[in-house]
Amino acid sequence: MTNSNSLGLIACTNYVNLVTIAIPSRGKCGLSKCVTRYLVAMAAADLLVIILDLIFRHIPIRYREAFLPLYCIRACNIHATLLYAETDGSVWFTVAFTFNRFVAICCQKLKTRYCKEKTADVVLGAVTVLSCLKDITWYFLLSNQYSRFHSPWFCRVNTDVMSSPVWGTIGFFHSIITPCIAFVFILLLNVFTVRRIIVDSRARRQLRPHSSGESPGDPEMDNRRKSIILLFIISGNFILLWSELMVHSIWKCMWWSGSNSAILPAFLMKMGFMFQLLSCCTNTCIYAVTQNMFRAQLMNVLKYAITLILKLIKQ
Repeated sequence: MTNSNSLGLIACTNYVNLVTIAIPSRGKCGLSKCVTRYLVAMAAADLLVIILDLIFRHIPIRYREAFLPLYCIRACNIHATLLYAETDGSVWFTVAFTFNRFVAICCQKLKTRYCKEKTADVVLGAVTVLSCLKDITWYFLLSNQYSRFHSPWFCRVNTDVMSSPVWGTIGFFHSIITPCIAFVFILLLNVFTVRRIIVDSRARRQLRPHSSGESPGDPEMDNRRKSIILLFIISGNFILLWSELMVHSIWKCMWWSGSNSAILPAFLMKMGFMFQLLSCCTNTCIYAVTQNMFRAQLMNVLKYAITLILKLIKQ
């Protein structure tokens, strides 16, 4: 892929994420303020991951000589800490959203206290702080020099870290916590949520009166159905696109532990990183598929953009 094509793809991706942030933020998508908070936070984290990974990861390596003065301030270490913190934030925002939907559907007593806008702000803030604290260790794990000999290109690993069992253990836990533990949480929460929905659906069908052999519409179950479709598509998208990178992370942990595991082909790791970055670009498609009001707002934005472009061309 040429540089111009890459820049065009990155610009398009950033625009899509900006639109995904802007439309729900206006509060006209028919979603609760609590859900909107989580969706906007996930889109914002994905946008930052794209910027820090696709843009800032390659520029210092492509233009190495121009960035040599930044080595004295350990720019690569700071970059790595921010990138891994944002990636963790993106993953755990998805887990937090899944837990919020679990509480809303399965824990009616807790729902009124937990599923609020202020609670969402606290949860998102706590996830952000914990991600930063967890990933500050990357500042010490890596050297201050960018390298193009790693796949993907990024900071060199300190030689002392490679031979240190302490730092090796820390790297092991980094790989396990994200995304492996996040996978387990999302799968378990979705299983419990589905089970509760099935039980409630059967109970409500038995209690509601029947007319001509068919039960009338149930607004409560319709709302739950829409909410759960959104939840499952977001969770399924995360699991599908992170699976390959998770397998590579588990293999790397086995290798660090001294296991004589087979060497995975390099292209599998590259595909894993590619799919992981792709997961940061799919929220707009997910919302457009599942939310009628989001589609309407998105069409308005596109019409406005096309009209503006046509006016500029005519000038």
